[in-house]
Amino acid sequence: MTEYEVRELVLPRGTTRGAARQLLTDHAEYGGWELARLRLYADGTRRVWLRRRIIRVVRTA
Repeated sequence: MTEYEVRELVLPRGTTRGAARQLLTDHAEYGGWELARLRLYADGTRRVWLRRRIIRVVRTA
């Protein structure tokens, strides 16, 4: 079974789409995160859930 590490980000309502896109791109490129869910609220706040797979190292000897 695959296990994931989850990180939640809250972007305030003044954040532009371009700034939000750049932030998520940086997390994806340099941290290995992928977008799991994005929720846009009526007040303009964005709540983003990112996830990345946990790779367990198995000892071999």
